[in-house]
Amino acid sequence: MNSTVLSSQPVSSPQTRTISLLVFGGVLLAALVYIGSQLGHDLTVAPASPTFEYFLLGVALLIALGFEFVNGFHDTANAVATVIYTRSLPATFAVVWSGSWNFIGVLISSGAVAYAVLQLLPIALVLNVGTGIGFAMVFALLLAAIIWNLGTWWLGLPSSSSHTLIGSIIGVGIMNQMMNAGDANAAVDWGQALSVGKSLLFSPLIGFALAYLLLLALKTFVKAPELYAEPHGDKPPPFWVRSLLILTCTGVSIMHGSNDGQKGMGLIMLILIGTVPSAYALNKAVTPGETQTFVSVAHHASETMAKYASGAATVANPRAEIEHYIQTRQATPQTLAALNQLTTTIADQVAQRSSLADVPQHEVNNVRNSMYLSSEALRLMAKDKQPAFSPEDQGVLDNYHGLLDKATKFIPTWVKVAVAIALGLGTMVGWRRIVRTVGERIGKQHLTYAQGASAEIVAMLTIGAADRFGLPVSTTHVLSSGVAGTMTASGSGLQWATVRNMLLAWVLTLPVSIALAAALFWLLRHVF
Repeated sequence: MNSTVLSSQPVSSPQTRTISLLVFGGVLLAALVYIGSQLGHDLTVAPASPTFEYFLLGVALLIALGFEFVNGFHDTANAVATVIYTRSLPATFAVVWSGSWNFIGVLISSGAVAYAVLQLLPIALVLNVGTGIGFAMVFALLLAAIIWNLGTWWLGLPSSSSHTLIGSIIGVGIMNQMMNAGDANAAVDWGQALSVGKSLLFSPLIGFALAYLLLLALKTFVKAPELYAEPHGDKPPPFWVRSLLILTCTGVSIMHGSNDGQKGMGLIMLILIGTVPSAYALNKAVTPGETQTFVSVAHHASETMAKYASGAATVANPRAEIEHYIQTRQATPQTLAALNQLTTTIADQVAQRSSLADVPQHEVNNVRNSMYLSSEALRLMAKDKQPAFSPEDQGVLDNYHGLLDKATKFIPTWVKVAVAIALGLGTMVGWRRIVRTVGERIGKQHLTYAQGASAEIVAMLTIGAADRFGLPVSTTHVLSSGVAGTMTASGSGLQWATVRNMLLAWVLTLPVSIALAAALFWLLRHVF
């Protein structure tokens, strides 16, 4: 088979293409109306801001959605690679189908991955996102990620958008630390960076090994010759094979949306919190009843922490003490005393209002930052198991931690819709280069139905597991390594020129994106 399989689409009739595009166009129009109305409503109820801030908000949102658009034709295209290459679905219908399930995946996502990625950023940048340094951070890391993604896509290399974004965040953090020498809060959270790095490193190895084993298992237990055949010209596979491939494509699309889609969501939330804090710094969907529950749980948590801070003097600046703990990970009685004081303050501030939506504008940022610091401190204490809380006390603090996250780490539905649309549009634009690489350039033989299904099943399960634990992984790396695993299992061998280029892109992505983001951040710090 040659590349003409990607250019000719006889199984896609003009009527099918027209219906697919009309459906997608209708959904797109409805989504845009919904996004515009929701954002307009939020800006209307928020106090008026300078025109320049609205301009920055618009530019930042366009760049963030531009990143998701590039992510769509760079990463999401992997989800449709097998169904298009094997002729299971016409290309136009396939990208609409995949985009629709990506949309569902984004909507059902928890937001855990979005905020796990943001935890890489220096705490000082997160707390000051509404200042000039915050805008410089957002613009620098997004532009660096887009530049590298476009370059690798143009070369047809399955490089990872997740990998690129992580590198960009680290680059901004490193330059911020260099520009603020001696400030511990300006440093990258290298512990979180190591955790994210492990997930990005091991997920392709897991993809390779599991796809290798799955194909061997299929050959042993499923004796169906048509499953192990290559696509023949324009002829679609047998119905049951076609159904299997469509099912795996659907699963990968959902999992990709629920994991990759979140990365852009977290950055969009930073942008919104920085420009319109009165509307987005605190979760206004928290009901009055839930607000009163929060106050009660916060007081209980404060009493619990007081038991472990016995003998510690009152801390003059509790937030500074908590920031110091987050950087050093060294908990002392003073740390518990500071967290106790901060918790009491938060409870008292919230108790004065019937709900979080009623917190005055001039207090919103202060309350949110106190909640964010408290949440991060509790997360690290639970992770390090220091101090050693009793199981009952840990349960109280975990409950409080969950309510803090609900109040501050939320994603409005319109943001999810915007990200899903950007991903879908990107997939429709740029699938062709990635599909050809996955189908023809990884192995010495062209992709068979069983290989495509095995790689996608493994990708779906790996990404789903990562989403469950709030870890970012690369759809590109997991699927490409899965294809390589199936090629090795079948004995067809790998095209080492392509594998070498993929490894080169994988190796270069971090240092290049780090350097690009650092340089852009330095430049933009002199603009904002």
